Amino acid sequence: MITSIASAILYVGDQDLALQFYRDILGFDVVMDADMGENFRWLEVKPSGGQSSIVLAAAEAFGKQPGEGAYLTFATDDVEATVEELRARGATTSEVTREPWGTYATVNAPDGHQLQFNERPQN
Repeated sequence: MITSIASAILYVGDQDLALQFYRDILGFDVVMDADMGENFRWLEVKPSGGQSSIVLAAAEAFGKQPGEGAYLTFATDDVEATVEELRARGATTSEVTREPWGTYATVNAPDGHQLQFNERPQN
């Protein structure tokens, strides 16, 4: 039986640059960074304390283009505080948007990926 999402794959042009962003800007933990042979590298990160992870796969090695792949949305308890923290770390974010379904903002990641983070409304 399926119990959770294990990982999503993002195709990146430079795994080291992507690692720097996800680890140093977003504060993610490195789950695995392993040589797979033949110039392949398994690079997997996840939010600290999170269950699901992201594999930062070398686009060229898989015949893909950087930026091709999943659109990701992350949960946060406080979008405004997250925006402030990410900007302090050097990230480019959108302004905070409030909708009936929740509050969200986006952050620009390497290779043209745009990541969203949102907070659900309090009931």
